[in-house]
Amino acid sequence: MANLINEAEIRATWAPIIESATGINDASKLAWMSEYCHNHKLYEDASQMSVSTTAGNIFGMGATLLPGNTFTNGMSTTKGSGDKSPSLLPLAMQVAAQTIGLDLVPVVPMAGPMGLLSYLDFVYEGGKVGGTIAPTYIKADAVIAGTVDIAKGSPATNAGYTYIGSSRIDGKSIFKVGATLVGATVALDLNGVKAGAGATVELVKALEDHIKGFAAKDISGNPFSREGGEQTPDKIMGLTLFSKSVTAETFQVAAAVTREQVQDLKQFGVDAVAQVEAVLTNELTQGINQYILGRIRTLGADNVTKAFSANAFDLDLPLAASLSGGETLPSIHRRILSQILAAANLIANRGRRGAGNFAVCGPQTATVLQSIAGFVANPMANTFAQAAGAIYPLGSVAGINIYTDPTMNWYDYSIAVGRKGDGNGPGIVFMPYLMAESVQAIAEGTMAPKVAVKSRFALVDAGFHPETQYVEFNVTIEGSATANLLTLA
Repeated sequence: MANLINEAEIRATWAPIIESATGINDASKLAWMSEYCHNHKLYEDASQMSVSTTAGNIFGMGATLLPGNTFTNGMSTTKGSGDKSPSLLPLAMQVAAQTIGLDLVPVVPMAGPMGLLSYLDFVYEGGKVGGTIAPTYIKADAVIAGTVDIAKGSPATNAGYTYIGSSRIDGKSIFKVGATLVGATVALDLNGVKAGAGATVELVKALEDHIKGFAAKDISGNPFSREGGEQTPDKIMGLTLFSKSVTAETFQVAAAVTREQVQDLKQFGVDAVAQVEAVLTNELTQGINQYILGRIRTLGADNVTKAFSANAFDLDLPLAASLSGGETLPSIHRRILSQILAAANLIANRGRRGAGNFAVCGPQTATVLQSIAGFVANPMANTFAQAAGAIYPLGSVAGINIYTDPTMNWYDYSIAVGRKGDGNGPGIVFMPYLMAESVQAIAEGTMAPKVAVKSRFALVDAGFHPETQYVEFNVTIEGSATANLLTLA
């Protein structure tokens, strides 16, 4: 997202403040939180501190009222009361610090309620699908030239195209384009010859579908001789930049306390309004966490279905009564770690951007992982904490950070594995605009304080095939939906 700011200067200003207020010292988190705090401060300085549309619009304070949504000549036809409408930066920092879901996805702060998210891709170029100079390779729906199906590799009516194979991700056919086009362009060559519809033609993305032999002499991958290399022009790859328009969406919650609560709780040293703000902060963070995790699980299940079939990646463990040959509960439980590693490597295989680096599981699965952290028959490097209560985050195993979702059912053994990228590739990106905007008012009838907190952000599926960065699988026990994972019974 275009945001012309001096990142080094902003970080030098805000990082010490954030670290002092929240205790965060992770470099990547300090970087995006510093940028967010800078944007938030600009918003506070520029925004009106009153919800009123005009100064002195009514006599006295009157009822608490926000401006209406109907405007005439840029002015709201329903005027608001004069209540102060602060956007609390300390509250926003706490929401950002406590939202564990932000550790799972890259964060790109927005400077306004609308923005652009840009990402890169690399393609086999050498020409354009819509130009007279053809690219080296193209990808299209399974097309039929004349009466012969090119996608099956049979001799085609249009001999200028050679079937190479199908895409690993979307299954579309990949063709090597000949030196001479039959039609004016590649798109015209293939368009309209698919049975029942026109063919969709596009360039082949290098990270998704690597083509063997592109940099070599032939499709078999044999290198050029010295004289061959001198006389053969280089094949060309291209860099493409895409932008996606995003709009901030809203989570909001409010709470009120009575005057008696404010007065009486002071005897015990309790600030009722501060307690209410803490509850609202927790509600926002839990809501954002579940929203992010829900999207991760949806994309992870979609990735597995496209790669294999629904539930094909699930892990089925035997019941304790059927164990034999020296097998024990810890040795069976350790299969869960192996399946997590397999999911991480499947992400590397499907997405070609790197292996998965985090996993999210339920409380009983977390208990099992903690119990086998010191199992030495088949040791695996880990930093799992075995102290009571240390379950969120749990620790790491083989470079994969394990988190526990405390809202999951005790008997929910599903595990989501994903890769947190840098925001420039495929995957989910969190784009905060205002992490916490607070409005405090006094109710006219009871004169009791009321606090409303709102969070505005965008959660974006960025890049092509963002699902390739996530995998979700279930752990079952011989197909039983009620068996206990701890005892395998």
